[in-house]
Amino acid sequence: MTRLPSLPNRIGTVASPRMALPTLLAAGLLAAGPLAFDLVAQEILIRRGTVVTAEGRFDADVRVRGGTIVEIGTGLAAGAGARAIDATGLLVMPGGVDPHVHLGGSTRDDYRTGSQAALAGGITTISNFAWNTNSSGYWRPGAAEGRTLAQAIEREAALIREQAIADVILHAGITPETQAGQMATLPAETGQTSTKIFMVWTVFDAAVPDYMATLDAAGRNGILTMVHCEDWPILAHAVGELTAAGRTSLEYFPDSRPVLAEVVATHRAVAMAEATGAPIYAVHVSSEGALRVLRDARNRGLSVFVETRPIYLHFTRERFEGPDRGLYVGQPPLREQHDQDALWAGIASGSVDVLATDHVAYRRDEKMDPSQTISRHRAGLNNLQVVRPMLYSEGVVQGRISEERFVAVTSTNAAKLFGLYPRKGTIAVGSDADIVLWDPDETRTIRDEDMFSGAGFSVYSGWEVTGWPVMTLRRGEVVYEDGEILAGAGSGRLLRRGRWQAP
Repeated sequence: MTRLPSLPNRIGTVASPRMALPTLLAAGLLAAGPLAFDLVAQEILIRRGTVVTAEGRFDADVRVRGGTIVEIGTGLAAGAGARAIDATGLLVMPGGVDPHVHLGGSTRDDYRTGSQAALAGGITTISNFAWNTNSSGYWRPGAAEGRTLAQAIEREAALIREQAIADVILHAGITPETQAGQMATLPAETGQTSTKIFMVWTVFDAAVPDYMATLDAAGRNGILTMVHCEDWPILAHAVGELTAAGRTSLEYFPDSRPVLAEVVATHRAVAMAEATGAPIYAVHVSSEGALRVLRDARNRGLSVFVETRPIYLHFTRERFEGPDRGLYVGQPPLREQHDQDALWAGIASGSVDVLATDHVAYRRDEKMDPSQTISRHRAGLNNLQVVRPMLYSEGVVQGRISEERFVAVTSTNAAKLFGLYPRKGTIAVGSDADIVLWDPDETRTIRDEDMFSGAGFSVYSGWEVTGWPVMTLRRGEVVYEDGEILAGAGSGRLLRRGRWQAP
């Protein structure tokens, strides 16, 4: 298994084995049963750290027992047999929540490798999409057509039980074949309370009444609808014009998906939300124009929420002028510097609610395939392992955002919007002990060989980054420490969720 470079050992222990439970079991050193359960449920006391939440920061000790935070205070004493962790100089933050991840299908990450990448980056809850028809590039081969959304979710749940290490939420993929009537039973039957609509699909315009009915029913049943906002007719026109001019290479990819297509679709999505009263969550917002539409809608009192993704914060369209342009293909594409500036300002001001990866794992050779064109390409980048370190380094360290906003956009706001708060997304008594010990001064260079993702590389390789997780706890179990994943596949859980909350 890939390992990260050894870090300075700043974390002390008291009466606690360093080997993780799955390692002990596999080695035959521990029998499954009550003793194994006691090890997982062991008390952990995190001492002398600086707790950071979306609301503020304070120095405190944090006691964990049975997978839950049971006490926060100062000068707490460790109980007999407890593991005491010295967090002096470290930040104690909630585990990240990434509500926009693509796993399986033709991509290189499943729930196991995706979990490993996430946990190494301080993310304890990831996500995926469940489809009941073959309308998505992430469709699983062999899955039967015509299944209900509940059946599609159960298919994914079986894989989660087998593979996941991080905890997981699922979004029901909405297609023209999906009936609005399923929205009434989805929350109770599956415990999942979010869906996704792709306005970019060629079938969208012909099926707008069906999509509207489903959006309306989702809103009435406490379900948040995610929306991919790009207008297909405008995209088709742009691709046609470029093709006629012989400009089909990836050099012209940004021109094939103009900002206008995103802005028009965003206007339409807002209108659908206003007409139905349903909440919407605009995924991977890439442009200043689209952000302005969403901000204005929220100022008018609409339940409209905004996600952006890391590639828009760290790269601009100039990347398509270089020989490795295939690495940066995503939908929507990279934009101009003023768009990037607007997104950073939106994170700082609160008009951007969530930073999510839209993680898609392809190998470097797949992303660099020279046969790709503006209409046939592999879109998406793997980001789970470095999204939080990159945001901390480029955001907090550079003075663009506060530590509190860092926690809000990578954890708390997503936990609220996707029905997990306060179980997830905060450091509070009664919350799951999803905790990341973060070294704000650790400076490290991103390297391909350190990546846990099945993609095997990072588009940020060579970047010097300050601020890294040194330990990750998921429900009170140390699952990542000193560059190693310490928990086994199948220890993650599919989480049942409640109704969305506004951040």
